[in-house]
Amino acid sequence: MNPSPARRLAWSLWALAIALGVVASVFLVLGWRTPLPAGTFGFRGFTLIFVVVFPTVGAVVASRRPGNPIGWMFLAVGVLSAVQELAQDYAVYAVLTEPGALPGGTVAAWVPAWIWVPATSLVAVFLFPIFPTGALPSRRWRVVPVIGAVGVIVASAGLALTRGPLENFSVLENPFGVLDVSGTPALVYLLGLPLYTAAALAGASSLVVRYRRAGGDERQQLKWLASSGLLVAVTLSLSFLTVGVGAQRGPQESPTSDALETLVILSFATVPVAVGIAILKHRLWDIDVVISKAVAVGLLAAFITLVYVGIVVGVGAAIGSRGNVLLSGVAAAVVAVAFQPVRRRAQRLANRLVYGERATPYEVLAEFSARLAGSYSLDDVLPRMARVLAEGTGAARVTIWLRTADAHRPAVTWPAGADPAPLDPAFEVRHQGELLGAISVAMPPNEPLTPTQEDLIRDVAAQAGLVLRNVRLIEDLRASRQRLVAAQDEERRRIERNIHDGAQQQLVALAVKARLADSLVGGDDERAHEILAELREEMGRALDDLRDLARGIYPPLLADEGLASALQAQARKAPVAVTVDADAVGRYPPEVEAAVYFCVLEALQNAAKYAPGSRVIVRLWPEDRELRFAVEDDGPGFDPNSTPLGAGLRNMADRLDALGGSLEIRSATGSGTVVEGRIPVRGDGG
Repeated sequence: MNPSPARRLAWSLWALAIALGVVASVFLVLGWRTPLPAGTFGFRGFTLIFVVVFPTVGAVVASRRPGNPIGWMFLAVGVLSAVQELAQDYAVYAVLTEPGALPGGTVAAWVPAWIWVPATSLVAVFLFPIFPTGALPSRRWRVVPVIGAVGVIVASAGLALTRGPLENFSVLENPFGVLDVSGTPALVYLLGLPLYTAAALAGASSLVVRYRRAGGDERQQLKWLASSGLLVAVTLSLSFLTVGVGAQRGPQESPTSDALETLVILSFATVPVAVGIAILKHRLWDIDVVISKAVAVGLLAAFITLVYVGIVVGVGAAIGSRGNVLLSGVAAAVVAVAFQPVRRRAQRLANRLVYGERATPYEVLAEFSARLAGSYSLDDVLPRMARVLAEGTGAARVTIWLRTADAHRPAVTWPAGADPAPLDPAFEVRHQGELLGAISVAMPPNEPLTPTQEDLIRDVAAQAGLVLRNVRLIEDLRASRQRLVAAQDEERRRIERNIHDGAQQQLVALAVKARLADSLVGGDDERAHEILAELREEMGRALDDLRDLARGIYPPLLADEGLASALQAQARKAPVAVTVDADAVGRYPPEVEAAVYFCVLEALQNAAKYAPGSRVIVRLWPEDRELRFAVEDDGPGFDPNSTPLGAGLRNMADRLDALGGSLEIRSATGSGTVVEGRIPVRGDGG
């Protein structure tokens, strides 16, 4: 069905229901003061609430979701309810208020006796199995609407055709009664009500099955309908309890039932509203809060009612004093004293019903410790820690932040894919006094963190310090590996450029000159000798360039004579004054000597670049099974806390870290710079 015709049809049915309701209201007003016969529903005009709510929601849903039959079912409920109310009010006026003034009063009274069955079945029998998608959960559920349809037809026919007083109008006999209530055919018709009830219960059970299979939006949609059903159950329970109180106290002191009947009818009217919100997906995710608060209020109302019934009715009946003012005061005092503790427990129970079982702080800490002790990788620990905290506190989102430099970045958020919880406020995570990160928690609306939950998060944060340190170490290791790979690639490219731009070009030029000299032999010997002399000079320069290039890869002097000689040779070439103090060191493994050599060269280059004209002292010495070095200049210095490490210093740190060593930078503005490193070695050298 195209959207435009569907929209027109939907709002036409809505207009029909409202028009019938307006006419029914006229007859309701005309016969308002007429006493109703026994057996007639006491709250007059109650169906008008359905006439307004059901078709309105149905028209909105049908016009926006024409393919979903639920909207059309609500429109049908509205029209049938309007017919029922009009027939009932017309019959009261034509039969009781002004007898004989209007024709067809008996037939009008006959309509409400049976029409309520198909009207209510559209919700109680046929809505539940197809909510919210408009389709059955599976093909196996097709039997439910079939049984429901049979039950509706049989029950409607039985109520419409059985002899005797009319339903809801006992002063009139059924004008179409052809079946004897004691006969077999009538019993067959009356079996429709059990079928109707069985189909309704099966439809309700289909919601449970669908909820267990559903996820995401569909589960939230089902919660909207469940919240409406919960409200209906609470109001009905209160109505039954109050009726019991009224029966104990006697008719003259019975509470007014109209208000409770109105409340019950209004609770039924919330069903289409909840269904409409669910289908149109308007503010779906707030339903958990609605259900939680509704459950808490319902539990409080039940508690107050039970206290009143137990003290005023129970104790009053035991001592033979009903309606005693003293007992009412005692009941009020008990409610006042116990209200706050009961409210807290009711809210806790409501949260458990809505959000599920929440672990105690001890359980959360125990599970967290078990996760740390297990064989999970660090990539698993942070998500599991966030999930454990969310389950223990009922938080909507939990984010674990890692501190990098002077800022925090979100490492993981639970549930996965959600936006990070706000960092302010947050619970700091420290290890040995160092700030490593934070834990932030976003609670559901209207459910702030309790002191117990805050203590729980602090306890978990206290244990999470070692985890975050390990995570950061692993991230630093990964970053250093990436930098090492990048540095190696860059070094290979540099060597390739040097070979291409230097030695290769020189060799090409030598080859050209050699061919030229060969062509001149025998013709211009003098010129040939000049070219050969130039070739000898250029070959010497090319050899020097190749040696310099080789020294950049691994200096031959370092391999032959060790660190002291290699560094002293480089000191003589440095653009700044360099003193080398390395007399106490001997020979070490090649990888150790290479790491120290290139770190010192990098430090000398930095000194020449950032502290030109300064004096530099290079010291090497063995200490505690470590080889240590320091490069100290008397230049302008800098503030390490505000100046990020450059690529050169990072490469130095990565070189040393790869061998288990470390690098330390000490500097201050106007006080020079000291670059000190250490590498563990098997011996002292020598």
